[in-house]
Amino acid sequence: MDPLILSRIQFGANISFHILFPTITIALGWVLLFFKLRYNATGDSAWMRAYFTWVKVFALSFAMGVVSGVTMSFQFGTNWPGYMEKVGNIAGPLLAYEILTAFFLEAAFLGIMLFGFRRVSNRIHTLATVLVAGGTTLSAFWIIALNSWMQTPAGFEIRDGVAHAVDWWAIVFNPSMPYRLVHMLLASGLTVSFLIAGLSALRYLYGDRSESMWKALRTGVFTAAVLIPIQIFAGDQHGLNTLEHQPQKVAAMEANWNTGPNVPLILFAIPDEAARENRFELAIPDGASLILRHSASGVVPGLNDYPGNHPPVFPVFWGFRIMVGTGLMMLAVSWSAAFFLKRRHSLPKPLAMLMVPMGLSGWLATLAGWYTTEIGRQPWLVTGVLKTADAVGPIAGSHVALTLVIYLILYVLLLIAYLGVLVHLALKAAKDGDTSPLPGVLNAPLSQPAAGA
Repeated sequence: MDPLILSRIQFGANISFHILFPTITIALGWVLLFFKLRYNATGDSAWMRAYFTWVKVFALSFAMGVVSGVTMSFQFGTNWPGYMEKVGNIAGPLLAYEILTAFFLEAAFLGIMLFGFRRVSNRIHTLATVLVAGGTTLSAFWIIALNSWMQTPAGFEIRDGVAHAVDWWAIVFNPSMPYRLVHMLLASGLTVSFLIAGLSALRYLYGDRSESMWKALRTGVFTAAVLIPIQIFAGDQHGLNTLEHQPQKVAAMEANWNTGPNVPLILFAIPDEAARENRFELAIPDGASLILRHSASGVVPGLNDYPGNHPPVFPVFWGFRIMVGTGLMMLAVSWSAAFFLKRRHSLPKPLAMLMVPMGLSGWLATLAGWYTTEIGRQPWLVTGVLKTADAVGPIAGSHVALTLVIYLILYVLLLIAYLGVLVHLALKAAKDGDTSPLPGVLNAPLSQPAAGA
């Protein structure tokens, strides 16, 4: 059993499970702030009922993200010691900044969000929501800064075989970082929008017509309808940046073997790396050149220009298409739902039924995009600096295989439990409607913000 392959699978499984939860909390904090500000402005308790339904989802997602993130940090030492030995002078501080400036902020004020309503003044409760929402975005900033640096490293020098920082500004704001950060923040926004819309649609199907359900449903649908075209544009700009700095990744995304003009956009194919060709190809003539170069005669890089220095084609090619296909599906569903909510103030039952599984479409698109990005960097762990094979530690393959099996079993059980809790919360909210009392000490009327607002 090859410890390199097993370690890659193990870390891939770990980060795949972990990323599901920050993808929710990054944007959900801002949605909770929107709910809270609407309550402050209108005094409508339905906004606070939506707030308290979704703050529970936030707390659960935050906890799951923390515990799954801890195991990743351990793997840096057990499975990938070469990574910290080579680039620890850069990776270590960036990870520390994330903990010191973001994680502690979220952890400290989440309790006030959960239990402080009407136990502290309304201003303090709102401020806690602001700080937690800001903390989630700050956390994303530092993690994306590190990941982007691994993709497009800058601001460092190699001394005695070890990377040393010479310009922290260039390290943090490396060439791909702004594009990657925007793309990830929008992905989180879409993930949360569809999750809220999906669970609200489930409540709708169970007969819930409460104001808190309608407010959550409209927030999810209209936010998704606005964000998805912005994400398509941001993704295009990110792709152009990738073409400039990682052309071999783009070549793999397009399964393009030979550099040249008039490159077709391949919709379907089975890339064959041994034969250096695509089988069962279905393509749009000149499509890739038009998208990437904005000209039918635009030259697109080919994989044959990078022998032994390009990623595996099949997973990158299909990961990209799953991401794009899911995004187009999200566009169709969100715009259809927005039309019916705006014009008819209701949802057709088939559309509501479709929206329930689409509640997890953000996860699917995020994972597919993440695989495209991370596998597309291979064979490098840090592009041009450290190869993946050089970072793996002297660990027995059998040990990695054993822990991998344990990880996978645990992750499946935790994911089933997590999704079960989400469904339970949605059905409980559908049953309670707008009749359940708000949490906290009832020292002010339900229709108004508490004293101190």
